[in-house]
Amino acid sequence: MTFDLKNTLCFGVAGNFAGHLEQAQENSDFVEIQTDAVNEPKGLFPYYQPGSLSFKGAFPLSSSTIDYPKEMTKNAHLQLEAEAAIVFEVVYHDNLVTDLIPKAFTAFNDCSIRKEGAKKISEKKNWGANSKGVSDDFLPLTNFEKGGEMDTFHIASFLKRENVLHSYGLDSPVLTYSYFYGQLKTWMIDKFNHQQDQGPLESLADIFKQADYPKQIMVSLGATSYTDFGEHVFLQPGDEVSVYLYDASQNTVEHVAEHALGQDVELKNTSALNQVVI
Repeated sequence: MTFDLKNTLCFGVAGNFAGHLEQAQENSDFVEIQTDAVNEPKGLFPYYQPGSLSFKGAFPLSSSTIDYPKEMTKNAHLQLEAEAAIVFEVVYHDNLVTDLIPKAFTAFNDCSIRKEGAKKISEKKNWGANSKGVSDDFLPLTNFEKGGEMDTFHIASFLKRENVLHSYGLDSPVLTYSYFYGQLKTWMIDKFNHQQDQGPLESLADIFKQADYPKQIMVSLGATSYTDFGEHVFLQPGDEVSVYLYDASQNTVEHVAEHALGQDVELKNTSALNQVVI
């Protein structure tokens, strides 16, 4: 399956895996944000808005490379974020989002700059071309509910440096997302219509209006927790990073790691993303 991502409004979910924000040292960014439940995600952020004259108008997605930011301050770091992303068809009524119809899912790298002083999440997410990673392997998704195509999928991620492979994120079943399936969809629809410009978050109704109410969006669902290595080791030019969204009923994480090492391993029902940091 292929999609015209250059004309697709793109969002990410913040804080949808327990512990990720704390590991990324970003939990303090959300002190103003009140949620109804302890495990509720903090909000949605736009990182690509086709036609925008702001930095969000730069197309950031690549299936092969990550461009190391040219202007990195002394205390800033670049970090892989392994996620699942879904392409949705959007249904509107009176300029409000009323339904999200799933079309496909894929492996995603919500690569982020860890830096102090960013007023909005989006400022850490798009620094131009090749800021983000998305696999070309889109898998069809007809049922974003229990019993659907995603039930048996896991997210795994790796960093290869000097020919040594390291697990970067914890191997995580998608069913361990804090919000998933119907609960996540209902939450996203509410946020698209009602999220306000507050703290690190932005008014999403304004984003949809500016984008002229697109028929298609892509949402990355949130990053897994890190291994100890991934929490403390940041990306550098020359690194090879990988994110796998794999069917754990047909593949083992050991075979996935062998594939990330470049070995001739056939993976079944898998979306694979392999990028070089340049």
